[in-house]
Amino acid sequence: MIRRTLQQYLLRDARLYPVLTLTGPRQSGKTTLARATFPQHGYYSLEDPDQRLFALEDPRGFLDQLDGPVILDEAQRAPELFSYIQSRVDADDSTGRFVLTGSQNFLLMDRIVQTLAGRCAVLHLLPLSRAELEGQVQPVPETPATLFAGRKTHLQLWQTLYTGFYPRIHDQHIPPAIWLPDYVRTYLERDVRSLVNIGNMDAFERFLALCAGRVGQVLNCAALANDCGIAVDTAQRWISVLKTSFVVFLLPPHYRNFNKRLIKSPKLYFYDTGLACYLLGIKDPQVLPTHPLRGPLFENYQVAEATKAFHHHRQKPPLYFWRDRTGHEVDLLVEQGSALYPIEIKSGQTISSDAFTALTWWSRTAGQDLANASLIYGGDRAYRRNKVAVRPWFAI
Repeated sequence: MIRRTLQQYLLRDARLYPVLTLTGPRQSGKTTLARATFPQHGYYSLEDPDQRLFALEDPRGFLDQLDGPVILDEAQRAPELFSYIQSRVDADDSTGRFVLTGSQNFLLMDRIVQTLAGRCAVLHLLPLSRAELEGQVQPVPETPATLFAGRKTHLQLWQTLYTGFYPRIHDQHIPPAIWLPDYVRTYLERDVRSLVNIGNMDAFERFLALCAGRVGQVLNCAALANDCGIAVDTAQRWISVLKTSFVVFLLPPHYRNFNKRLIKSPKLYFYDTGLACYLLGIKDPQVLPTHPLRGPLFENYQVAEATKAFHHHRQKPPLYFWRDRTGHEVDLLVEQGSALYPIEIKSGQTISSDAFTALTWWSRTAGQDLANASLIYGGDRAYRRNKVAVRPWFAI
């Protein structure tokens, strides 16, 4: 098993809470991590029809059969269990009794808020980070020095973005062109149908591909709806489905302490660039350096890596972007207390002087020095230029 950063927090929280919930996208490694972390726990998968039927028809009897602490996989498949788990935890709040996993965040969180609030730790496991894939330690991302901890890599940039970071691709050495189509088909058939009543799955799959074509862009549901031939409220609902199942995430704008002439809509990203590449019809990593979406995909990779760094250290990502209505934009802002760390992202291997324009503009607008600013680029050398720390693509 590839060592996961989140494991240390699972172990810690198992000493603090009677219930742990491990959620994240399908095939991100939740079951593997839970069973490796708690090898003495019993294990029951509610994907198994017999176990699920037992849990749904006789939740009390299902729980009575458990002998000691237990892992309940895909727990959202039997939501009636949560109330019974609550009553057992209230009677005996010994820590680490129940480990729940699930790939549908909304269903899990809805039940947790209703029944297990205050009794349950919630952890998010995303696809592998680059550091995890290469066996490197990702420090707690408190400052640029710890967020940008990558010092070396054995990976190739465009092959990495094309392959993505789902564990099974790397563990089993399955070509992404084979594994990802099956993943999408499974996702559509199992997760989407159970989350929302979508009559036209072909339209939803087309919508998914259109989202991939908009990575790194400000979300415009009206334009998405128009291109897909659906209503705006349908597009908004489908975006919620993609967020709930950890396919996409939205990066909010940062507009506190600045003037009001700022963009206030979020930007759209995929948690995994390999999935985005597949949905875009990219069949060869050699296409990426000249692809029209080369820059947005590179930006997506960097924002997703920063997001993983925080989630896997059990922290809500304090990540934003900044753009004013004149078009000046900083791709990523990390907010730590009163400090802001602006990050510009460029996919090229050569940095020209105008690559620093947005950071300079932001510095003047925010009234902050460029000492905390970074520019991540597609090269492999770190240096400082115009007061800005220029960092290689594998810095996070």
